[in-house]
Amino acid sequence: MPDFRHDTPRLTLRDWREEDWAIFWELTNTPAVMRWLGGVADEAARTAARARVESYRADHGHTFWVVERREDGALLGFCGLKRSNQAGGPQGMMEVGWRLREDAWGKGYAKEAAAASLALAFDRFGADEVIALTVQNNTSSWGLMLRLGMERREDLDFDSPDFDPDNPRIIVHSITREAWAAS
Repeated sequence: MPDFRHDTPRLTLRDWREEDWAIFWELTNTPAVMRWLGGVADEAARTAARARVESYRADHGHTFWVVERREDGALLGFCGLKRSNQAGGPQGMMEVGWRLREDAWGKGYAKEAAAASLALAFDRFGADEVIALTVQNNTSSWGLMLRLGMERREDLDFDSPDFDPDNPRIIVHSITREAWAAS
């Protein structure tokens, strides 16, 4: 499978390199970034997360790609596509997701990377609908989902204590190919 690379005006979404992993974890495995993702990940959780990200690419041709800032090559986090596989959730649906380091928040990078990922989902990977998941209290994440044109799908919500044990409700937003094309 050829290496994946997709450029946006300010960002590059690309396949992972071995040296990316240590940098990614150093920049994103912080209390603030991991607040709604189950907390700071120990070595076993980091190893399992890497295996999942690598398996998405091998199994489906897409994954949560590295997000790099084009002007200086800085690794900002990840964004991309996978097949939803969270226990209790909508299995097999195309899912967009992102995680950026804290000093990259509030600059439009997540929206730029997620919009590029949605375009790829529909134009390159043949999705008819794409979902995004977050915990109810992560207002920044579901706010971005709304800014991307996604709509709440309460019929797909489910409970999982993996991310916010105090409020285990996972909320789902989605956008269809038709809605994306009209936006």
